[in-house]
Amino acid sequence: MKVLVVGGGGREHALCWVINGSPLVDKLWCAPGNAGIALETECVAIGAEDVDALVNFSKENRVDLVVIGPEAPLVLGLADLLQEIGIRAFGPSAEAAVLEGSKGFMKDLCARHDIPTAAYARFTEPEPAKAFVSEMDPPIVVKADGLAAGKGVIICETVDQANAAVDDMLTGGAFGDAGAEIVIEEFMGGVEASFFALVDGENALPLASAQDHKRVGDGDTGPNTGGMGAYSPAPVVTEQITQEVMDRIILPTVAGMKAEGKPYQGVLYAGLMLTDEGPKLVEYNVRFGDPECQVLMTRLMSDLVPALVAACDGELKDFDLRWFDEAAMTVVMATQGYPGPYEKGSVIRGLENAAKIAGATIFHAGTGTNDNGEITATGGRVLSVTANANTISEAQERAYKAVDRIDWPEGFCRRDIGWRAF
Repeated sequence: MKVLVVGGGGREHALCWVINGSPLVDKLWCAPGNAGIALETECVAIGAEDVDALVNFSKENRVDLVVIGPEAPLVLGLADLLQEIGIRAFGPSAEAAVLEGSKGFMKDLCARHDIPTAAYARFTEPEPAKAFVSEMDPPIVVKADGLAAGKGVIICETVDQANAAVDDMLTGGAFGDAGAEIVIEEFMGGVEASFFALVDGENALPLASAQDHKRVGDGDTGPNTGGMGAYSPAPVVTEQITQEVMDRIILPTVAGMKAEGKPYQGVLYAGLMLTDEGPKLVEYNVRFGDPECQVLMTRLMSDLVPALVAACDGELKDFDLRWFDEAAMTVVMATQGYPGPYEKGSVIRGLENAAKIAGATIFHAGTGTNDNGEITATGGRVLSVTANANTISEAQERAYKAVDRIDWPEGFCRRDIGWRAF
């Protein structure tokens, strides 16, 4: 098979890493990729959102399977365009990708199909939004409706903060078009967890559990980010919780999307809150989480490619995947200033030395090379330093040993990834 992975982050590096190991794959490309992916796989200089160029490349090179990593090309309809010319695309249609593309749509779907989630309301004007806020007890969650690169969610500790978030989004344009409509919802207390399932339009196959860390600072402090680290398995996601999530959240969503003429195929990522009343849905993403994908891929024992093809072909019923018993943890190294403004171009050294730690794998995200061939930081989240071991505690120890071997003064990371597991 010839396979193209679309994207250039840590998630896509992990996908390339595991797909490269499949005996079914004769040729693998990544578009646009990054400096780490380029060490292992041929990278193509096509942006992830240049859907026409991606379709043309796939057609000209007779690609058999396109694995779409980020959400933006899915919302732009890349999967639809590929399927129109007979190329398998792992990822939902543009109509189905609205589950992530519009938080309001997702909340309305939950209301229509009795899927447990936080109470909410949708607004396009500030005054009605503030009136709704005035009736709520803090904390209050204010979300941009559209795609905001993981940064469009504000948890407000006071009514004044919530009103300021409303103004920032609806009148200040803080998130551009993504914030032209907002969702305001109650704050749910509990434990967060990430839940993934492969979906073929009708059937769903749960994957191993994982848990990420969204806040930028130790102790879950500071602003939300795209994710500062993750581990798998997540002890809080028991077999009972898994069954409850499948029965009350995942399967009703799959059935609801099909009934509404938007059948979902791809990977469905449910951000959960495990509350005293049971699991509730925080949000859906229509792709593998980043950095959760990194820990899932290093724990996967089965060949991923047949599962991706089965999801595309509607053949997931009775399909199964096997996982290594060992735990995995990834620590994200980011550029100083992230998730705010940051400088690009700083040189990263010591990567080869870090990879020598037993069980360690270094996945690249925002990396490039300079004129001297040195690895440089080109993004906010730059590296996913991943390690596998018998226990989460041992995986944590190995991951931070690898981090400490990386010579990058302009970078930083959280030092407490995995604390919830302990």
